[in-house]
Amino acid sequence: MPDLTSDLSNKYVIGVDYGTLSGRALLVRVSDGAEIATAVYEYPHAVIEEKLPTSGAKLPPDWALQVPSDYVDVLKVTVPAVLKESGIDPKSVIGITTDFTACTVLPVKSDGTPLCELPEFSNNPHAFVKLWKHHSAQSHADRINELAHARKEPWISRYGGKISSEWEFAKALQVLEEAPEIYQAMDKWVEAADWIIWQLCGKYVRNICTAGYKGIYQDGKYPTKEYLAALNPKFEKFIAEKLEHELGALGACAGTLTAEAAKWTGLPEGIAVAVGNVDAHVTSAAANAVNPGQMVAIMGTSTCHVMVSEEFAEVPGMCGVVDGGIIDGALGYEAGQSGVGDIFGWFANNYAPAEYTAAAAAKGVDIHTYLSQLASAQPVGAHGLVALDWQSGNRSTLVDHQLSGLIMGLTLSTKPEEIYRAIVESTAYGARKIVQTFNESGVPVKEFIAAGGLIKNSFVMQIYADVLNMPITIIKSAQGPALGSAIHAAVAAGAYKDVQTAAAAMGGVADERYQPNPANAKVYNDLYKHYNDLYESFGHNGAMHSLRAIRDRALTSTEGK
Repeated sequence: MPDLTSDLSNKYVIGVDYGTLSGRALLVRVSDGAEIATAVYEYPHAVIEEKLPTSGAKLPPDWALQVPSDYVDVLKVTVPAVLKESGIDPKSVIGITTDFTACTVLPVKSDGTPLCELPEFSNNPHAFVKLWKHHSAQSHADRINELAHARKEPWISRYGGKISSEWEFAKALQVLEEAPEIYQAMDKWVEAADWIIWQLCGKYVRNICTAGYKGIYQDGKYPTKEYLAALNPKFEKFIAEKLEHELGALGACAGTLTAEAAKWTGLPEGIAVAVGNVDAHVTSAAANAVNPGQMVAIMGTSTCHVMVSEEFAEVPGMCGVVDGGIIDGALGYEAGQSGVGDIFGWFANNYAPAEYTAAAAAKGVDIHTYLSQLASAQPVGAHGLVALDWQSGNRSTLVDHQLSGLIMGLTLSTKPEEIYRAIVESTAYGARKIVQTFNESGVPVKEFIAAGGLIKNSFVMQIYADVLNMPITIIKSAQGPALGSAIHAAVAAGAYKDVQTAAAAMGGVADERYQPNPANAKVYNDLYKHYNDLYESFGHNGAMHSLRAIRDRALTSTEGK
């Protein structure tokens, strides 16, 4: 192929990464992936979990909402900021696209207006964005799964045997049955990944990634209307009336930047806007990990594990296998953990003693660094603990968000840093369970590549290498999803023929690797056996479900007084 570097050395693209709490824009040079400037904007409304901002009404347990205008504000703030910081001529930017958490979904009118922005629905929680971590549709997911297995629906095996409460169908069924007025008023049930692209280019294109992984789109079709009617007669036309839409391949051009979006961003009207994508899946391109056997783990508040394969296999508890779901023309596999960094934060923010916080401040480090330093001084296994990483439920392999956390081995001499270490280890065990399941199912994991915010913590990364007993390669970019989006924007703009070619030129991994310590790995093999015993027992015995039901009844009773 021709040498494109000389032609593209003065051309740029922008990737915008929408995370759980903030959005980030990254300005990237097309020729080599050099990261020129970045800017972050924190969502003013953050994650709405306790009460609705418009009315102050208390939300039930396991709800997680967001405000769509926060997403537009990200574009208005961060894109002009990176242009200003870089000093480049905006006319040298040839494309833009975004990635998003998923399944993050919202009800809209036919012109894209979110229902929560309409006065008549502004106080209805079901009119807002349901974030990926909105888990209150678990009972609806259970029905979806039970009926699918009873009817022997062929698509259920593509998702490891279970559809998640996080995904499009469970959340939509919840809206239908809990807020029929919202269901009736909405014209489209839209992934935020596609909604924000709609705002940029004025055209709604449904990306194949979320359609496949979150919307049960397999082999060119969705579940039948007969199946939907069996769930609820009023759900029969959900796909035809609310969901089905033009699909866009990853790396394709969804449209061009509108005049309004050009004013928001300071970019030229008419530049390419690529089809939207998911933060985890787009990171494969940023790591140039687009070959079979390369598992990319995007480690942040949660972790998503993605990999490409040429072979089809049914992996128990996976989040899906989708043709074209990561790279056009190849099978993409996904698995994940619902809580990782969130769990570390939960413990550090709520249970680290005041003297620890003061000591961390005196040393000029954050509480996570301080706990990590203390914990790393202790030999592996010396705390006598093993934990389950289910404080936010289990995504893979059990696909059950009604599960909860557990710590075994606590004594009166257990220290905070020991619990912190056990929690970090538990998430590494969860990752090992996923890798083991892929290997046993005929989709071998030959390389483990880490991306996301947690790669900055060497304590965490070394534990993962020791628990997995395999080297961990680190992505070159600290902004993997944003860089991956920029790579897709470059393809959509015509700078490269496909994502693979663009990834080779613009993405990659760092030279550093975390190598497993053989002695530590041996101890972790013993500890993992205990983790696996707890995993199998508490994943299936119903005790955690019963506790949650008791909690929910108590909360409901309290709210009614």
